[in-house]
Amino acid sequence: MEKKITVLPGDGIGPEVIASAVKVLQVIGKRFNHTFHLGYGAIGGAAIDQFNNPLPDETIAMCAESDAILLGAVGGPKWDNNPTDLRPEKGLLKIRKHFDLFANLRPVKAFPSLLASSPLKREVAENVDLMIVRELTGGIYFGEPRKKTATGAVDTCVYSREEIERIIDNAFELARLRSGKLCSVDKANVLDTSRLWREIVEEKKKLYPDVQVEHNLVDSVAMKLITNPGHYDVVVTENMFGDILSDEASVITGSLGVLPSASIRGDSFGLYEPVHGSAPELAGLGVANPAATILSVAMMLQYSFGLIEEAAEIERAVSAVFDDGYFTADLAQDGTRVLSTDEWTDKVINEIDTSFVSESIMISYI
Repeated sequence: MEKKITVLPGDGIGPEVIASAVKVLQVIGKRFNHTFHLGYGAIGGAAIDQFNNPLPDETIAMCAESDAILLGAVGGPKWDNNPTDLRPEKGLLKIRKHFDLFANLRPVKAFPSLLASSPLKREVAENVDLMIVRELTGGIYFGEPRKKTATGAVDTCVYSREEIERIIDNAFELARLRSGKLCSVDKANVLDTSRLWREIVEEKKKLYPDVQVEHNLVDSVAMKLITNPGHYDVVVTENMFGDILSDEASVITGSLGVLPSASIRGDSFGLYEPVHGSAPELAGLGVANPAATILSVAMMLQYSFGLIEEAAEIERAVSAVFDDGYFTADLAQDGTRVLSTDEWTDKVINEIDTSFVSESIMISYI
């Protein structure tokens, strides 16, 4: 297989974790006989500094010619006082909207070797394996009118039937591939957009009789994600609720540093990035955790390119390195070995290389 990928390192630790992820991608390409052509572009604060634009036209054009986008992170206090249109985060919102990346997939999976880092009790956090499906291009973040004056402010939450239908279909399809359980999250007791959301879920579930559906209010889910996260498998919700709930769910694993994400559209084109931020205070120190970005590469291979075996190999290698007791500083525990960003990445690559050597030996014996 031959694919073209636009790489957007971004700000803070973005370039460091991206460098790690690209190394792993290249190893996977070599081992499975794929060719990945990489082009690098600017986004966020780095793009503001260079082009006075958080998402330059050059970056958009490069992404349009690619099969997928791999992003590091954007933002930092350096640009906090900039006008709204010159904030790094504006570049991220614009690229999602421009390419209609309406479905944000955020897996939350507990690694047994990381449970000591979770603030939840082991028996609550273990065996958690859920997927939050967040609508990403509608709702209050994009609604008009929006304005702020000296005496007040207005934000508007708008959803069309089409926007809701496509994200609900996406969630049902994912639920079919997993355990057949879907939780739809809304605030239908208060919001008209949520009442429309719930109506559409009820209509759609008739097309998916093999999927068990429940409706939960967002405040109820916020509590249950901490008290009983294992109850959930696929959770689908609107933009703002999904933003909040997915960040809340991230604490289950013990670190944002291990959570990947995908933002995709109907034709499988997508943007892949770690859930964590740019952490500018860690930039250049060699201590950033690259796991989330490496796992984002695995999601890219699976969801945009259909390379299931390759994605599984990356996930296995990451888990194996954790199980062997190797961690970056954010996950340091008693008795563990703390490695730099590059050292930890090398462990993952070595794990992939070793597995292929072992497989080759087994094949030769057969």
